[in-house]
Amino acid sequence: MKVEQIYTGCLAHAAYYIENNGEAAIFDPLREVGPYLERAEKDNAKIKYVFETHFHADFVSGHLDLQKKANAEIVFGPGAKPAYEATTAEDGQIFNVGNYQVKVIHTPGHTMESTTYMLIDENGKEHGIITGDTLFIGDVGRPDLAQHVVSELTEEKLAGHLFDSLRNKIMPLSDDLIVYPNHGAGSACGKKMSKETTDTLGNQKKTNYALRPDMTKEEFISELLTGLTTPPVYFPQNVLMNIKGYDSLDDVKERAFVSMTPEAFEAAANETDALVLDVRDAETFAKGFIPNSINIGLDGNFAQWVGEMIPDVKQTILLVVDPASLDETVTRLSRVGYDGVIGYLEGGYETWANSGKDVDTIQRVDANEFAAVNDATLIDIRKKSEYDSEHVVNAINIPLNQINDHLASFPKDTFFYINCAGGYRSMIASSILKQRGWDNFADVRGGFSALKDTEVEKTEYVCPTTLL
Repeated sequence: MKVEQIYTGCLAHAAYYIENNGEAAIFDPLREVGPYLERAEKDNAKIKYVFETHFHADFVSGHLDLQKKANAEIVFGPGAKPAYEATTAEDGQIFNVGNYQVKVIHTPGHTMESTTYMLIDENGKEHGIITGDTLFIGDVGRPDLAQHVVSELTEEKLAGHLFDSLRNKIMPLSDDLIVYPNHGAGSACGKKMSKETTDTLGNQKKTNYALRPDMTKEEFISELLTGLTTPPVYFPQNVLMNIKGYDSLDDVKERAFVSMTPEAFEAAANETDALVLDVRDAETFAKGFIPNSINIGLDGNFAQWVGEMIPDVKQTILLVVDPASLDETVTRLSRVGYDGVIGYLEGGYETWANSGKDVDTIQRVDANEFAAVNDATLIDIRKKSEYDSEHVVNAINIPLNQINDHLASFPKDTFFYINCAGGYRSMIASSILKQRGWDNFADVRGGFSALKDTEVEKTEYVCPTTLL
């Protein structure tokens, strides 16, 4: 059976494409639909259906643009109530794609409309299951996201539904079925996902903690809910966009692709509540940037950190970006619902610097320089789990996604240093501190990865200076 996984690493996201006899279907597409249209055109096929496994929280789906551009029919599982034209399927309903069949298996738990799609080949053989966030490789979907949108749901109730779905709908299926999940390692939609992005159901029954045959519902709920971190703040907003609808990506880009001179850019920043977002790499940003701008580098997990650090997807944004990366930047912002770009600095940062306008810098030190400092105050902005694994002795842990709630913990009367794992996240933190008035600090270039190779004392247990 012809099934293609289209994987986007920066979001740990998998969409799927199937085609047979001139008809195609897309499952859980991203916002930019060009690659799916091109893939179908290569097969001389028409995209007949866009299947959605659920209302996604971590990205804005491309189903509406595919509906418009390919005249495709959008299909959700039982219970879905989108605010636009779409088919809400029944449990067990069959859809034909050429000589293939797609069977609806309602699997509530991650969300109440969550649905798994059984893929059946032209000979009637069950080939695999597209599971969305119901079943990952090594994990299952967290059940605490839908409750932020539907108030009467609790994570305990959803976890109970998920237990029933897995036991009654998924585990009885054949061991040789291939599992095609919506996400892999790095996604915030689970906590123990494997770096592998497909597997057989039989192997998952043996290795996935959530599929242990002797597990009770109470044990399942307890294990599933233990250790969940707070979901990114943009998740509920993305869910609502996927339910209610959103602007076409073409319209978003038309609004964003407005070139501004330094004078026009400065005026727009002063006259609106726009956030100046600089997407250059950390080292380049530190050497010179527009005062009060925030750095989230395009070279890292850009969309995820935008979603973590910019609380409102409706935030107006002005971009400082290499012109060659403009389209990619706007696309990656739109994937997580940030459609508010109103323009970009013509020629990038160099145009601003050459105009004679004020610039700012951030001090960076090498790991060996830091190791030579006596009694240095170090703030480690990695996740608590990273910090707990190993950290510099007496380092203070303030995870990056909690920085705005703990600004008072950053000293103003003594010099301090910041580190993350490699320097990407610490520059985000540094730019935020600069914007808020801190100037008495330095960023450790290379982060903890570089510090491990120095003589600085390290520990593998949690020291008393952990704040979170």
